[in-house]
Amino acid sequence: MRVGIHFTNFTLPGEPQSLAGTLAETARIAEQGGVTNFTLMDHWFQMEFAGRAQDPMLEGYTSLGYLAGITERMRLGLLVTGVTYRHPGLLAKIVTTLDVLSGGRAQLGIGAAWYEREHLALGVPYPPLAERFERLEETLQICLQMWSDDDGPYEGKHYQLAETICYPRPVSSPRPRILIGGSGERKTLRFVARYADSCNLFAASADDVRGKLEVLERHCADEGRDPATIERTILFLGNPLDDPDGFVSSMAGVAALGVELVELMPNGDPVAYTASVVERVVPALADLG
Repeated sequence: MRVGIHFTNFTLPGEPQSLAGTLAETARIAEQGGVTNFTLMDHWFQMEFAGRAQDPMLEGYTSLGYLAGITERMRLGLLVTGVTYRHPGLLAKIVTTLDVLSGGRAQLGIGAAWYEREHLALGVPYPPLAERFERLEETLQICLQMWSDDDGPYEGKHYQLAETICYPRPVSSPRPRILIGGSGERKTLRFVARYADSCNLFAASADDVRGKLEVLERHCADEGRDPATIERTILFLGNPLDDPDGFVSSMAGVAALGVELVELMPNGDPVAYTASVVERVVPALADLG
């Protein structure tokens, strides 16, 4: 089982001057210690249940471009891009740019978006949930078309593109990986089966994970998709360093279900946290297979 670091907290001593160095050092320690994925949030304001809207928050894709220049192996992405935040044609170009500059390490993580306050505050349209899912599906279709040999138009309900030109092509073959975040059984997991290379589940226990994966397998059957072709990942909301042995034991249960990667969120000092994770957690999870 592999480990990803999901960097979510930019309220750090000495910010904003300290942010670049702290982010870089965290990423370097993670990569040197065997972490395979490094992700950021896609928000303009800090989430209110994690702090204050006024707390520091860096724009995600700009930050990933910075990380691309100082890392060599880790997959880089947002967990996850809000579908409302960027026009899909521009999003495909942004992810392609990250993929080229990182040497083929970009991942498009995407979801339906949810943080209404930051939309209203900055004047970004926030349509109803059903429409956001419609836009999510069209965005996935547009990105896939832009990463294909089809440079022609796209005609959707919400988006119309006269041309889907995207050069240079991504370095990733055949294209950047697509991860869809969330555990919604009717739409989200159906979109995973239809469009994605990876899922990221919010699940509290192995039983929860098992239930979501069973739903995903049913959607894969409907789509004629082999579920084994979908990477299964989860986001762990606690602190594994509180009880590393207990954490590894709990991860053994989800690894047995086919979960390949767990995303961990630094708690407190991200550099010290990540150093401890690569020493105490990464090797133990690797032994799970």
